[in-house]
Amino acid sequence: MRQPIIAITGATGFVGTMVIQLLQDRGYSVRALTRKGRDLDKDKDPAHSIDWINGALDNQASLETLCQGADCVLHIAGVVNAPNKAGFEAGNVDGTAAVIKAAKAQGIRRFIHISSLSAREPQLSHYGASKAKAEKLVGASMLDWTIIRPPAIYGPGDMEMLDLFVMAQKGYVLMPPKGRASFIHVADLARLIIALIPVHEDATAQIFEADDGVEGGWSHASFGRAIGMAIDKPVTAINAPKIILKIGAIFDRLLRGKKAKLTLDRARYLSHPDWVIDRSYAPSPLLWKPEIEMRQGLKNTARWYRKNSLID
Repeated sequence: MRQPIIAITGATGFVGTMVIQLLQDRGYSVRALTRKGRDLDKDKDPAHSIDWINGALDNQASLETLCQGADCVLHIAGVVNAPNKAGFEAGNVDGTAAVIKAAKAQGIRRFIHISSLSAREPQLSHYGASKAKAEKLVGASMLDWTIIRPPAIYGPGDMEMLDLFVMAQKGYVLMPPKGRASFIHVADLARLIIALIPVHEDATAQIFEADDGVEGGWSHASFGRAIGMAIDKPVTAINAPKIILKIGAIFDRLLRGKKAKLTLDRARYLSHPDWVIDRSYAPSPLLWKPEIEMRQGLKNTARWYRKNSLID
């Protein structure tokens, strides 16, 4: 029997890397989009069933090649940091439209789209608005689609939360204003994505929100203290007022330019007090349930940072 071919965007990112690893472990054949100018002949590896396609979301020909003969598309790629609204629109809206077009042109039916919990509150940020628009495109595509809205994603390989671990080494963690949020380990999210590849009656045309299983999520302060526990150091979690986040975003842009982690757009998003998933949108436990408890997951993340000399 032929191995199912899975076409993936965002394959070289934090989530995509984990998804590819688990797909290979399960015997899937993987075709993955990359911007990195790989040597295609060199990187074709039958033993690992992966075929890299040089291209990008704004290169329709490469998306057609990615989708040709595939059984399912995993659209993981997205822009999480952009200097303006147009940057988010180009990456998340236009990019999603292009992948849908390629999937339909190549006769693919199954389409799994990784969105964000931010799409639930599109008025708060350009990022959330662009993810909400992308969801509408997927919903109107006439494909056999499923959308996943992850909350904050963490785990080994994550560079978005590194600054929090660096701060924790100094005895404090600067957190958003008082509020609560859900979290999910990257490996748990990857397992959910893969669990949705086969057609399920209870997954078709559904939006799922999934987390670590903690009812009511985590307060910002308790998450900050959990990071301290992960590095075996007591920390003080400080809830920063909105204005401090805004000022911090301005200074981060001045210091790190395009590499800034805290942008004004993200500051507006982080200031919202409720980023807890809606349990009515959670996947059935018969389909998937989380396996990695937060405190253990944060310890694993800290070990990866130390191994890569990112923290002491």
